[in-house]
Amino acid sequence: MPIVTIQQGPRGVEQKRELVARVTEAFVAALDCPAESVLVWIQEYPAENWGKAGKLTADQ
Repeated sequence: MPIVTIQQGPRGVEQKRELVARVTEAFVAALDCPAESVLVWIQEYPAENWGKAGKLTADQ
């Protein structure tokens, strides 16, 4: 069973639905596995909980 973890900032539920569908399709195509076997985890982090280039994303 493929397990995919996506870490990102908060997104809307429609965007997450599409993301999960597309990631699943990619794994089905690449691994020739059934869609039912693909598990996708989305971990969301608010902008104040991560940074880039030495600054919090919330401050950029």
